Order: sequence, then structure tokens, then C-alpha cells
Amino acid sequence: MDPSSIIYAVPTVAIVALVYAFIRAGWVRSQDPGNERMQMIGQWVAEGAMAFLAREYRTLSIFVVAVAVLLGITNAQAGAEQNTNGLIALSFVLGAFCSALAGFFGMKTATAANTRTASAARKGLNDALQVAFAGGSVMGLSVVGLALLGLGGLFAFYTKMYPESLSGGDPAMLVLNILSGFSLGASSIALFARVGGGIYTKAADVGADLVGKVEAGIPEDHPLNPATIADNVGDNVGDVAGMGADLFESYVGAIISSMILGVGWYAGLEAAQEGSGMNAVYLPLAIAAVGIVASILGFFLVKTEEGGDPQKGLNRGTFGAGIMMMIGTVGAIYYLIPSKGVAVTDIITKESSTFTWFSISMAVVAGLVSGTIVGLLTEWYTATNRAPVETIVQSAKTGHATTIIQGVAVGMNSTSFPVIVIGVAILTSYSCAGLYGIAMAALGMLSTIGIQLATDAYGPIADNAGGVAEMAQLGRDVRARTDKLDAVGNTTAAIGKGFAIGSAALTALSLTAAFLTKMNGQVSLDAANPYVLVGLLVGCMLPFRFSAMAMVAVGNAAQDMIQEVRRQFRDIPELRPALDAAKRAESEERDPTEEEAQIIRAADGKADYSHCVAIATGAAIKKMLAPGLMAVIVPIAVGFYDVNMLGGLLVGVTISGVCLAIFQSNAGGAWDNAKKQIKDEGHGKWAEDFENMHNSAVTGDTVGDPFKDTSGPSLNILIKLISVVAMIIAPILSAYHFGG
Repeated sequence: MDPSSIIYAVPTVAIVALVYAFIRAGWVRSQDPGNERMQMIGQWVAEGAMAFLAREYRTLSIFVVAVAVLLGITNAQAGAEQNTNGLIALSFVLGAFCSALAGFFGMKTATAANTRTASAARKGLNDALQVAFAGGSVMGLSVVGLALLGLGGLFAFYTKMYPESLSGGDPAMLVLNILSGFSLGASSIALFARVGGGIYTKAADVGADLVGKVEAGIPEDHPLNPATIADNVGDNVGDVAGMGADLFESYVGAIISSMILGVGWYAGLEAAQEGSGMNAVYLPLAIAAVGIVASILGFFLVKTEEGGDPQKGLNRGTFGAGIMMMIGTVGAIYYLIPSKGVAVTDIITKESSTFTWFSISMAVVAGLVSGTIVGLLTEWYTATNRAPVETIVQSAKTGHATTIIQGVAVGMNSTSFPVIVIGVAILTSYSCAGLYGIAMAALGMLSTIGIQLATDAYGPIADNAGGVAEMAQLGRDVRARTDKLDAVGNTTAAIGKGFAIGSAALTALSLTAAFLTKMNGQVSLDAANPYVLVGLLVGCMLPFRFSAMAMVAVGNAAQDMIQEVRRQFRDIPELRPALDAAKRAESEERDPTEEEAQIIRAADGKADYSHCVAIATGAAIKKMLAPGLMAVIVPIAVGFYDVNMLGGLLVGVTISGVCLAIFQSNAGGAWDNAKKQIKDEGHGKWAEDFENMHNSAVTGDTVGDPFKDTSGPSLNILIKLISVVAMIIAPILSAYHFGG
């Protein structure tokens, strides 16, 4: 097979992924949606989620059009001398569209899977697992399918338009510069989706927890709580659409940056084997296609038995896909890279090194292994019945303050080993294949994103299924099954966040290398240069400023939500006696008696869910704009002031952002699971200490909510978006500062 045929084979594989996503979505919708009450709850959640998404996309469409016009004009003026043109605006729009479309498809199926998972839980654990995982797999397949279809399709189109690009050099860089607009489009949607979804979900969650669980003493997801539907909607917009957009961006960024760095291998490849000069550019697309096939095969390995451990079933599929991907990737590298080695000159050190197909394979393996290790470390620091979470449980005995202090300490401690692992992966991949090796390590970490994202999106589906079971009063047996799925979902979500942070670090570094490549050695990263040093300081500051903006937005929105829930509890007469009945049953850890159930049923439908949904939606749309615009404007302003300062900014924001993201995500996850562990152990273990411990743990979880679901995950996108913006404007900066 001619290596150039990969250009056309890749979109075909992407179409296969999308067809399979359509089949999986159809299977989910064919499952039993449950009784009338369950279907009504599912409809409320679906309508709230899609209404939020529609409003968010309407707002973002204005931003996309404005940026597309600006990109088209500025790059058309820079022209061929800077290896760019106005077609970058087309790439940008398609990148934004594909990311938004993946979020739409994934969330549409996830909201349909919620009630069907709860319904399947009435039959058995494996039935529920299959529905929840199938719902999550649609998100995973939509992301990889649309990302690769968009990238591969545009690359095929541009190489047809510029056939000389297949001979390397400036024409090849022109095509990839234009193509990089796709990454900027994906990054823009990702940041707003992550920040907006995070604000929405945590405003609702904090309001539901503090007033419902702490003040009223009713269970999580109880139908009497007016914020319950908004909370369930938030799980979808934050953890399904938001996480999907996050990893869509990482996936696209890793592919494009490695393709740009691959252009620098043209001369060495051509010298080693005539006709293979562009193979380092084709290789990232080939690896992405192999990852899609491996992910689809891994789906068939996910299953469990009644009373079994769903985590083992999910791990079987994930690790199985990873092994298959590794085998396929080594085969692709062996086919495309000459066996006698390739001589390449490093863009930074200017030193020449020789790399082989085996060393490139090891760089990819380093990325895959490091991603797995970071995920396992995240699980250790956040899972129930593990030493870190156990320390928070013990601290809850002495009150709210000690719970907060210990959670912060756990989060800070949790940065050490993941940073070391990421550092080892960077050094290993760099020694294996230079800067190209780092980009390939990032791609290796993300190559099985189809199944990784499926297991991550499974979490909020299982969580919502538990909410449906609670609101529909399906009984403790069904809720026990959904709780088991949800507990696994919390672990997969925590692992997914660790995986996203690790991939963001490597992707941001590879994007920075692509920026340096496009600047043709005109940027210095010498920390003795005061401009570089100032850039480092500003870059280190940005994640803190960004996090503060996101958390203030959550706090303000949560205050409005809390006041609204309190108002409804106070002003709606049917709610108060129903709350008292529900609280008695919960405190005695039993189902309500028939008399209590009648009182609760009398209040059914009296809570105004829609008003809470409207509060969360309005706050999210309004508050997401400022952090998003800051991430776009700052690198542009710094770059036009001084390109060396921009280089320092990219390094600083990556270092600070990665550490702060790990701290916030793991602290929030540990607080969350400490609360769950205390609740599961209950009065049986903690006796009279239980109530105070649980209230303290709820406070910790409430503080941790914006950490782990708003500001923490959003930092992944911040560091990548700033790097993407720098990479995009590199030709314009070169013309501005150095006159072409």
C-alpha cells in the first residue's frame, strides 16, 4: 500500500466509528425506558440538557463567526510568504462545528441512557452496566469519529488543492498551518463547554447538597428537592459534553502538533528511503485510525456478573484496547519508518540525532504507559477505602475545618508522583525521538480515547440513573445496583480527569514545540532573558486567576440556587410535611412507610424544577465568557509585545496549570468519596458520630465540587488553548516582528 493512501483511508475509518456510534445509540434507545414516572423524569433532564446546549451554542456561534472573520483577514494578509492563507478560517469553523456536534450526539444519547439504565437495574447489574456503557460509548465514538473525519477530510482536501505539499518543505507547512485552525476551533468550543458546563453543574449540585442534604436532611436526588433536576442536567452538560470537548481538543491538538513536527523529518526520511519523506506526517493519522479500531474491539470485552465488580469489566475493555492499540501502532510505525534509521536536526538544540522505528514505538508506549500510571495514581488518591481518603474520613470526626484542611493536604500531596511520571514520559519520549517523540507520546496516551471517554461518560449516566431510581422511588434494591455503578463511575471519572491532565501536559508541550518550529528558531527560552522570565511569571499566574474566576462564578450561582431552594421549601405548603416524612425514613435508613409515602406523593410535582434549571443555565452562559476570552486575548497581546515573552508564557502556564489541575481534581475527588464512604459505613460503624461526620464530609464535598468539576478540569483546556493560539498566530508574529 502506498503510504499516501493513508490520507484517504483515515476518513473511512472515521466514518466506520460514526456508523457504529449510530448503531450503539439506536440500541440504547430500543431499551425499556421504564414506567411513566421514570420517562417523565428522563424527559425533564433531557429537555434541560438540550436547552442549555442550544443556548450555549447560540452564544458561541457569535464568537466563532467573529474569530473566523478575524482569522481569515489576518492570515490572508500574511499570505504565502508566511506559509498561511485565509483558508484557516474554514478549518476553524469546521473544528468548532465538529466539536459541538460530538457534544450534541453524545449528550443526546446520554440523556436517553439515564432512565434506561435505571430500568435495566431492575433486572440486574450487568444489564444496567451494558446500557450505561453503551450510552457512554456514543460520546467516545462521536469524538474520535468527528475529529478524525474533520482532520482527515480537510487534510485530503488541502493536499489535493496543493499537491506540491506532498513533497515536504514550505508547501507542506502551508497545508498544516491552514489545518491547525481546526485545532483552534476545537479548543475554543472545549473551553467554553468545560467552563460553562462546570459552572452549571456545580451551581446546581452545591444548592441541592447544602439545602437538601444538610439543611433538610433528605437523600441526594430526592424528588422533593427543587434543584435535583438541575443537578442531573449538570452531570450531562459538565461531565459528558464538557469532558468530550476537552478530550476532543487534546486528541486533535496531539495529531496536528505531531504532523507539524513530522515535516522536519522530511529530509531524513527521504535520505533513508526514497519516497518516504512525508511518512512522519502520515503516521499520527495512521495511529489515530488504529486506536479507533482497538477501541471498538475493546467495547466487546466490557461485561460483569450479578454481584460482580463493574470496574473489572470496564478495565478489561480499556486494557484490552490498549494492548491491541500497542500492537497495531508498532506495526504502523514499522511499515512507515525506514529500518536503517532517520537523521533529524532538533529545532531547539540544533543537534542532529538518528532515530529508528523502534525508538518511535517506545515514545508512543511511554505515553500510553504514563497515561495509565497517572490514572492509577489518581484512583489511589481519590478512591474509597484507600489511605488518602481514609485520612479525610478520620478528620471528619473533629468537624468541618479539619475535613477541609485534610482534603487540601491530600490534593497537594497528590501532585508529586503524577508530575514525576509525566516528567519521566517527557524525557523518555524525547530521548527516543526528539520533540516528535513527545508529540507521539501525547498521541499514544490519547490513541484509545474512544473507549477511555466511553468509560468516563459512563459515570454521569450511572449517576443520573441513581437519581432516576431515587426520584421514581424504585426501592433500595434497585438503588443499591445504581449506587454500585455510580461508585465505579466516580472512580472512572477521577481516572478520566487524571488521564485528561496528563494528556494535556504532553499535548501542550507538543503544541509549544510546534509553535517553536513554525517560528523557525526565532524564539528564545533562556530564563536569564528578562522577557522570558516575565512571561514565565505571567504564565504561572494565569491558572490561579482563571481558577478564581471560575470558582467565584460557581459561588455566585450557587447562592442564587440556595436561596431559590430555601424559598420553595418555605413557600410551597405541601413540601414541609413531605420533607419531614422523608427525613425520618432517611435517618432510620429505611424505605418510607405507607403513611409517609402518601404524604410524599401528595407533594409530587409541587417543586418548581424549571426555575432552578433556568438559574443554572443563565449563570453558566453569563459567567463562562470572561475566563474564555482571557485565554484567547492574553497570548495574542503578549505575543505582539514580545515573542520571547510568549515562549515563557507557554512554559509557565503549562507548569503551573498541570500542578494546579492535579491538586484541584484530586482534592475534590477525595472529598467526594470520603462523603460516600462515611454514608456507606453509616451508623453501624460510626454510631452517634455519624451525623456530624456526614455533615462535615458534605461540606468538604461542596468545597471540592468546583475544584474537581469546574476550575480543575478547565485548566487542561486553558493550557492547551493558549498553546494552540500561539501556534496559530506564529506566522503572523513572524511577519510582525521579523518582517517575513
